Amino acid sequence: MNTITLRPGRERPVQHYHPWIFSGAIATVDGSPGQGDVVDVYATTGAWLARGMWSSVSQIKVRLFTWNADEALDVGLLRHRLERAIAGRARLPEARSIAETETAASNACRLVYAESDSLPGLIVDRYGAYLVIQLLTQGMAVRADHIIDLLHDLTGAHGIYERSDTETCEQEALPIAEGLRQGEIPPLITLREPGFRHCSTPRPDLQFMVNVCMGQKTGFYLDQAANRARVAAYCVDRDVLDCFCYSGGFAVHAAQAGARRVTLIDSSTTALAQAQEHWIVNNINIPIELVAGDVFKLLRQYRAEGRLFEVIILDPPKFAHKQVQVERALRGYKDINMLAMQLLSPGGVLATFSCSGRVPAELFQKVVFGAGIDARRDVQILERLTQAPDHPVLLSFPEGEYLKGLICRVW
Repeated sequence: MNTITLRPGRERPVQHYHPWIFSGAIATVDGSPGQGDVVDVYATTGAWLARGMWSSVSQIKVRLFTWNADEALDVGLLRHRLERAIAGRARLPEARSIAETETAASNACRLVYAESDSLPGLIVDRYGAYLVIQLLTQGMAVRADHIIDLLHDLTGAHGIYERSDTETCEQEALPIAEGLRQGEIPPLITLREPGFRHCSTPRPDLQFMVNVCMGQKTGFYLDQAANRARVAAYCVDRDVLDCFCYSGGFAVHAAQAGARRVTLIDSSTTALAQAQEHWIVNNINIPIELVAGDVFKLLRQYRAEGRLFEVIILDPPKFAHKQVQVERALRGYKDINMLAMQLLSPGGVLATFSCSGRVPAELFQKVVFGAGIDARRDVQILERLTQAPDHPVLLSFPEGEYLKGLICRVW
């Protein structure tokens, strides 16, 4: 058995069930652990602490899986953790049954959320009858075949597609891996989200066409599902600007809620074409303006033109992938929020988000506060938002809470 011994005083995070051990916390390594090998962790005193999987190159040398010395880190443990994660999603209030047809889904959700489901390095999203997986650590990558077989057995998925294409793979010295792993290649899937409910006559479910082989992340931003509905409630009879709109999730919800007009901005013409398709699929008949370009430059242009909006949605991509990028990211968040505040009519609503895990919620709020000072606007927080319930946050792993949002009124 490969073992590591921690430096004096470094055992506390492990004792508090944090799943990461960094290289600087390790005093000695006994044995020759290879990629993804099981290692036991000991304190300086010789006391056994936990068991996990080794990474040969990452600064996070061990991802911990169990704090029970009698629990083997084997296929049986993986199966139990997967069963628990899947059962937990089925019990969520918004859980709905999977459609019987292969191309239509009445449900899409994150089935497995890595460390937060005690399965470090594994992401599994379900789109109807299909699964999209990300194997983001050496430990999960070397167990890929077992994991895929377990997922098929537990879900009966028609197809399992891999999208291991994030920066984490680079940090783990893993090659980018994309392609079909089992079953059928997922077709273009119709994802459904509940329609607008804050009215006397609830609206029909909204439809979004998702290509899990090509889209952002695993095909769609499932983490924003609940937030799209919350923001839509503020868009009734309002002129709305949706920045970094991707395929129009926020904009379509806003339009169905009764927005007077919606302007969508994204750097990708492909994403804007998808947004326009969603406009048609959902029978939206209010005016739409699709603008391709750099959001920062366009907001400055709108400010120079004296253009105003009543609701602005900021849902940018991750600005900070590494710690060294945080300061630059904070400047970007401050700049874009200041510009948005300057483009809001008095009493307008700003829905602003950050998906940078290295920018905690408290710091993000300070950045928005600074933007309000620079914009010379009074800003009130109406709601605080986070990721959808199918992206749970393990209390011993606060790093799992990456998405934070504020709905603000700007005077």
